[in-house]
Formats: sequence, structure tokens, C-alpha cells
Amino acid sequence: MKKKIAVFSDVHGNLSAMRAMYQDSLDQGVDEYWFIGDLLMPGPSVNGIWYLLQKMAPTIKVRGNWDDLVVVGAQGKMDTAKPSHTYFGRLAQYVADHAEPGLIDELASWPLRVTRQVGGLNFGISHNLPNLNMGHALFPTNDSANFDQLFQVKNGQAPIDVAIYAHVHHDLLRYSTDERLVLNPGAVGEPFNHWPGLHKDLRAHYLILEIDDLGLASTDFRHVAYDRGQEKQAATSELPYWKLYQKMMATGNAYTHDDDLLAAQDHQYGYSKQYQSFKERLNH
Repeated sequence: MKKKIAVFSDVHGNLSAMRAMYQDSLDQGVDEYWFIGDLLMPGPSVNGIWYLLQKMAPTIKVRGNWDDLVVVGAQGKMDTAKPSHTYFGRLAQYVADHAEPGLIDELASWPLRVTRQVGGLNFGISHNLPNLNMGHALFPTNDSANFDQLFQVKNGQAPIDVAIYAHVHHDLLRYSTDERLVLNPGAVGEPFNHWPGLHKDLRAHYLILEIDDLGLASTDFRHVAYDRGQEKQAATSELPYWKLYQKMMATGNAYTHDDDLLAAQDHQYGYSKQYQSFKERLNH
């Protein structure tokens, strides 16, 4: 037995990066795809990414925290008490206005965690913790004991050999306290690292696992170049916070929690009022 599986996550609406990653996976002879969360927002693509995901036909899809934000915001359930909440809500409104029928419902249906046996290995796949797809518990520099949570199973379930998670936008290979393997594919659309020398690599990051009868034959962390300028141009004024997305394409930095900057954008463009009007339309 030999199988190549492409593991990818954190596309965040960046179709240019996802296309590059997909083409590279074809060139590498991938047999199967696992997607582990955060498909849309803040980037401009909605249906283009959705169509490509259907073409890839991942055998595993798990729900990330931004997938939840899309669902909650598109349902008009996001409050606007904080600038970041307005940001999430208005972007989710954009998704709702453009999405193919059924897209948002399917995002909502994805599980938080999947276990999968491949060859002799049992994999646990989640966006973050098995029962929580948000938070900072699994930041790459945290203690190994934090990562032990990825291996928790219910009584009677087979133990997990390899845990795969996403969320932190860093590709990673490390071990739990009992030396089970922890992997992270990094981010397709928004790779990030606090160390400047590493952060400058803003290519599309993903992981190819080659599994054979003995186990993991290879773990190939792929970084695929694409035209960030083209992706920057795809963000027009129709996209809420489009100037921040263009800035992110230039710097690689996300501005999700920069409340002062988000508030200034809201003041200039009236995003909170637009989202409130959207919520009122849904309630009537």
C-alpha cells in the first residue's frame, strides 16, 4: 500500500493561493485531500474557492473557527459590540450575498474532529482542539502537555498515533509527551511567523503525507509560490475591508484584532450600519 494525501487548511478566501497549491498537488501525484478548516474570509473569493474545493473532493473536511464565523455572521447573529465583531459580521454578509445555495449550510455541517485509519496508523484530525476550534492552546511554542489533548479519545476508541491540526498558521512537526506525532500543514492563504526571516516566506503552505505499509514514508511540507499582486488586485471595493486585505497581501500581517484600524475602516465605510441593515432584513 502507498498513498499520498494532501493536507491543507486556512485558505481564508485566497483563491490565487489555493489554485497554486492545487496545481502543485497534481504535479506531486496526490491521491487524496484532507481539508482542516477556515475556507473563506477575509479574502474576496467565495464561489471560486467553493468550486475548486468540490473539484478536489476532500475525503475529510473539518470545521474551523472562521467557518463558524461565516455561519453565525451570515445568519445575522454576530453582534457589533467590538470592531472585530463588526469585521466578522460584515465579511460574513459578503459571503452570504455571493454564496451558492447550500454553501453556508454545508460549512455548518462539518464536524470539529475526524479520526481516520490509513494503513497501520490512526489519525486524529481537527482544526484546533478536538472539541474547540478556537483559542491559543496549541500555539507552536507551547508546552508539549498542551498537545496531549489532541490524542484524547472516548473509552473503547482506538488510540491515535498521529494528530493533525491547523489554526495557528505555522507548519509544524513535534511530539506529545509520550512521543506521538503532531503535524500542522501551515496556512494556504495566510502563513505567518513572528520571526521576520521566516515570515517573509508568504507562499501557499500545505503538507503532503506519503503513507505506506510501514507508516509515514514522508512528510513533505510544501511552500508554493503564487502571484500575491494578482490576489491583491482581486480585492476591490466590493469586498468589505478591502484595503486591509490588500495591505495583508503586501505585508503578510493580519489585522483581525487591530481594533483601532478596524474602527477607522468602519467609520470611513459604515460597515457596522451595513451589517445592522442586513440583520434587520433577515428578521423581516
